[in-house]
Amino acid sequence: MNQTDIAANTLAGHAAGAAGRPERLLVLTLAGIQFSHILDFMVMMPLGPALIEALAIDTRQFALLVSIYTLAAAASGLVAAAFVDLFGRRGLLLTLFALFILATLGCALAPDYATLLLSRTLAGAFGGVLAALLQTIIGDAIPFERRARASGAVMSATSLAAVLGVPGALTLAAAFGWQWPFAAIATVAALFWGLAARHVPRLPPHRAGPGSRTQVVAGMSAVLRDRNHRLALLFMALGAFSTFTVMPYLTLYLTRNVGLAAEDVPLVYVLGGVAGFLVARWIGGLADRWGKVPVYRAVALFSVAPILLQTHLPPLALGWILLCSTLFLTLGPGRAVPAMAITISAAQPPLRGSFLSLCSSSQQLACGIAAYVGGRLIVEGPDGALDGYGAAGWLAVALTGATMLLAGRIRAHVRPPAA
Repeated sequence: MNQTDIAANTLAGHAAGAAGRPERLLVLTLAGIQFSHILDFMVMMPLGPALIEALAIDTRQFALLVSIYTLAAAASGLVAAAFVDLFGRRGLLLTLFALFILATLGCALAPDYATLLLSRTLAGAFGGVLAALLQTIIGDAIPFERRARASGAVMSATSLAAVLGVPGALTLAAAFGWQWPFAAIATVAALFWGLAARHVPRLPPHRAGPGSRTQVVAGMSAVLRDRNHRLALLFMALGAFSTFTVMPYLTLYLTRNVGLAAEDVPLVYVLGGVAGFLVARWIGGLADRWGKVPVYRAVALFSVAPILLQTHLPPLALGWILLCSTLFLTLGPGRAVPAMAITISAAQPPLRGSFLSLCSSSQQLACGIAAYVGGRLIVEGPDGALDGYGAAGWLAVALTGATMLLAGRIRAHVRPPAA
């Protein structure tokens, strides 16, 4: 309960910049849902040793437990893109979030590897749709001039999940067993479900009717026919690709090449998460004040140095390692705040739900491909150190430059939300 109180209070602070109490409560609720499903994904990585021992599985089976969430999220996002605009936002959100909670509870109750794998698949499928639906509700319910701030508040829940998720999961698992982190997440998510039932407004579907197959195909085709939509999809996919070319191998590189002790690994994510959480709303406010595209380009440019520094670090003392990793973990997620605001505004309002579902799926697929490409570039040397991480860093920088060029070519649809 203490972690729940901390999460709610901190997210409420990030929502405080919005106009009016109903809007603040809405942003808090959406941020809580984001916190729940992101934390559900993040706890798997620190639980690796405990799961391998308890379930008698090998590292390849554990890797499947981690990746199945992303793959299921990508697939469900593609399916959701076909029908999400046919239903009211509130009802769909409550239904999907309830199913996500049940899937997470299934992880806590799983007696064996196969059941856990199935539960992770279902959690990823429902969580993947939730991610896009939250941004859709922001686009429908929050005015354009406050949209980046609201998006930043919701996305900052990702950093909060890193701060609470890594040390919290390890503490609970060490004290009570690997099942308890999932039980805790399901409990926290149930509390936010209650807030959603109370504070998410009724937002009617943008496309009325029973949702025949013809409507579904026409809706997806309409999204992809729009050149502005395609540019925005490419923009977000390249951004995700540039991040996940480097991110999955961060801990390995720090421990094997830079000299970070295993017991100090949580510090990397705690400090990076705290800094990212504090910076996200500030960047969102700058984007609303100075423009989404200029702020995105500025933050992306500033992120280049930490990427190259992080991927070329020599052995260093702990303080310098934490400084470099914190800059890397702050500016990477920080640039995602104006990027998402640009992308939300690129969608035609009647197709926003379908567009953002496709966007979420394209990001998930880009992350998976990027991790594979990074793995091809990075090899393990005879002494156990990683070679090729620098090349992955240069690829990430090149893709970052491409997103900076694309950002200025995306046209925003500025329209106040429906009353």
